[in-house]
Amino acid sequence: MRFLVTGGAGFIGSCLVWKLNQEGIDDIIVVDQMDASDKWKNLDGKAFQDYVDKTKLLAYLDTNKLKGGLDAILHMGACSSTIEQDASYMVTNNYLYSKKLCQWALRNKVRFLYASSAATYGAGELGYSDEDRVSLRLKPLNIYGCSKQLMDAWVIKNGLSKKVAGFKFFNVFGPNEYHKGEMRSVVAKSFEKVVAEKKIRLFKSYKQEYADGEQKRDFVYVKDAVEVVYYFVTHPDKAGIFNLGTGRARTWKDLAFALFAALRIRPHIEYIEMPQIIRDRYQYFTQAELAKLRIAGCRHTFLSLEDAIKDYATYLKHNAYL
Repeated sequence: MRFLVTGGAGFIGSCLVWKLNQEGIDDIIVVDQMDASDKWKNLDGKAFQDYVDKTKLLAYLDTNKLKGGLDAILHMGACSSTIEQDASYMVTNNYLYSKKLCQWALRNKVRFLYASSAATYGAGELGYSDEDRVSLRLKPLNIYGCSKQLMDAWVIKNGLSKKVAGFKFFNVFGPNEYHKGEMRSVVAKSFEKVVAEKKIRLFKSYKQEYADGEQKRDFVYVKDAVEVVYYFVTHPDKAGIFNLGTGRARTWKDLAFALFAALRIRPHIEYIEMPQIIRDRYQYFTQAELAKLRIAGCRHTFLSLEDAIKDYATYLKHNAYL
C-alpha cells in the first residue's frame, strides 16, 4: 500500500507515519513545509520513500510524478493556531488547499482522509454530535475553527460524506508536539516548570458556572488518535465525518493532578489571567459523542487521562528535557 501524508513532519502527521511504520508500511510520501522550528526532528527514525514541500504538492500531483499511484491521502496538514488572526491565510491554507487536494483524490479514485477539529463546535450550543445535520449548523469561536468548518460543510453539501473520512480531533496531546510553540498542550508547555518549580499554571475561569481549573475538555492521547485513523485506513468502506475524542470530558485540574502524580510531585496550581485575545473565544467544555464512530465499527478503547499522561511524562523525561 502507498500513502501520502500531509503534515507528515508535524504533530499528528508524524505520529501517523510512525503508526504506519509499526504496521510494516514504509511506502509513504511525506508532505510538509519546514520552518525554523525543530519540526524536522519528527522525521528522525521514520521510514518513508520521498518528501515533497507542501507548496509544490499540487503541481507534483498534476504532473503525474506519482508512478504507481496512491492508495490514500492522509491529509493531516494545517495551520492549527487558535490565535491566528489572518483569516485569508487560514481559509486559503486550511480550506481551499484541502478542497483542491480532495478534488484531486476523487478525480483519481484515491481515498481521502482528512483532519477536522472540535474547534468547529464553538461554545457547544448545539452539543457535540457529529451528525451531518448538526455539523452544518455549527458556529466556531475562532478563525481556525471556521476554516475547518468550511471544509466539513463543503464535504457534506457536496454529498461526499459517503466517499471521504474526516476526523474532528478534540484536545490531542502527546509526543512530537514540541515544535508547536504556544499551541503545544498544557502538559508539554508545563513539564519543565513543573519539574523545576513544582507548580503548574492554569487559566482562571471567567464564567460563574465554572470554578478556576474546572473548565472541561475531552483530552485524547495522540497514540489513541492515530489508532482510530488507522482503523479507517484499513476499512476503506467506512466514510463520514467523525468525532475523535475519548467521549469523556475532564477538568484542567484533573490533567494537572495527573501530571503531578506521574512525576511524584505534590500538587501546586497557580491560576493566571487568560489572555484577552482568547477570553471571549474560549471553549469551556468539550466532549465527543462517539455513537457514530462506534456504529462505523471502531471499538478502540482509549487510555484514561491518567495513564496517557503517565506514558507521555515518561517519554518527555527520556526524549526532551531531563
